Amino acid sequence: MQCKLALASTKLVLLFTCILLFQQNSWGQDSAYLKRADTIVHHNPRLSAKYSAIMPGLGQIYNKQYWKLPIVYGALAIPVATYIYNDDLYNKTKFAYAAKFKAQNGDNSDLDKIDPTLKNLSIGSLQSYRNSFRKDRDYSVLWFILGWGLNVVDASVSGHLKEFDISPNLAMSIKPTVQPQYQQTGLSLQLHFKNAQSK
Repeated sequence: MQCKLALASTKLVLLFTCILLFQQNSWGQDSAYLKRADTIVHHNPRLSAKYSAIMPGLGQIYNKQYWKLPIVYGALAIPVATYIYNDDLYNKTKFAYAAKFKAQNGDNSDLDKIDPTLKNLSIGSLQSYRNSFRKDRDYSVLWFILGWGLNVVDASVSGHLKEFDISPNLAMSIKPTVQPQYQQTGLSLQLHFKNAQSK
């Protein structure tokens, strides 16, 4: 029940954040600040990193790399699923451990409420499983934070490389050179900018 409530509140916060981000552009437009049609709008890599930090995948959308969205959400869904799985088993083993511990002291009231798969385990096994599920649950949180961070780094790097020219009109060559006036040999680095018409 708490997990569903937390998930619903998270969805509301993300929806509200997205609405504010997209509404900011329409509120802030004044005729004095509108861009002229002949100006070139450059891609802002900081903005893509900021968008990805607010909501995973939003920076990839800003970079127009829509194919990365399933990768981002798939990478973040795995730690979320393992968190839910380990948290459920942690709570079950924690309750079973507490019930068996109370049963050792003479209170058998909670023994019937133990999950059927855990009833035959000893108190030492339950304690070991409880600690293991808690550790795995905490690691899931760390993996989620790491995945979110990689999402921000990917959006930032892709944003920086968005305007990088990788056309075939660029060429670089390293050639040996001889300078007879100085009687020296060496290497020269030559950049050639080819015209598209010279093909």
